[in-house]
Amino acid sequence: MSTDLTANRRLHAVPVLGWIARDIAQDPDSIWYALVILLTILVLAVKTWGIMVLSLAALAMVPVMFVLLFLITRG
Repeated sequence: MSTDLTANRRLHAVPVLGWIARDIAQDPDSIWYALVILLTILVLAVKTWGIMVLSLAALAMVPVMFVLLFLITRG
């Protein structure tokens, strides 16, 4: 259990991600606010740099989708 606490302390030490992780740990409903913020950042990045950002975001989601597919097939 101590490794979980040290991992949480390390995550909470990261400037922006730590703030979001602490907020979600205290109030699980705040994850929706974080998702809206991330979507807004993606939209603004596409407006600024074009379709290249959208393709890079899709490329970054490939490992996440593979993990989800493996979890689904595990049952």
